[in-house]
Amino acid sequence: MTGNPLTKYRAIILYGLSLALLMFLLRWLELRFIIFSNAFEVYAGIIALVFTALGIWLALKLSKPKVHTLVVEKPVYVSNDSFVQDVALVSRLELSKREMEILSLLASGHSNQEIAGSLFISLSTVKTHLQNLFEKLDVKRRTQAVDKARRLKLIP
Repeated sequence: MTGNPLTKYRAIILYGLSLALLMFLLRWLELRFIIFSNAFEVYAGIIALVFTALGIWLALKLSKPKVHTLVVEKPVYVSNDSFVQDVALVSRLELSKREMEILSLLASGHSNQEIAGSLFISLSTVKTHLQNLFEKLDVKRRTQAVDKARRLKLIP
């Protein structure tokens, strides 16, 4: 009785494999029958899944915020020596004494209302002087005006 276990159970193994193959064949035929008899429903379901996936993808793509980080490097001019105003440039740009006072207060971080209060002038006069300064310095914002004035050595 010292025979090979495969030969002893060969008939059982072959019977089991043939049953498994027959079961697989029946399931495959059943699936094909279901697909063919319900072809419209299967295709409609596949189309619904595709459009659902496409809708989710599109919604995620469109709702994602479009944030771009822009890093701007600017040189900072630091002077250790005492400040000497470029008087020739002041006269060439035709900056008045009042405009220079406003530019100095602007560089100190004062608001328009604070500048008007410290110089005893109206708020609209401050705005007019600032517009003239922006035009003469060829800038559009307060920070640009202060930065350019410091680079041109108009203010400390």
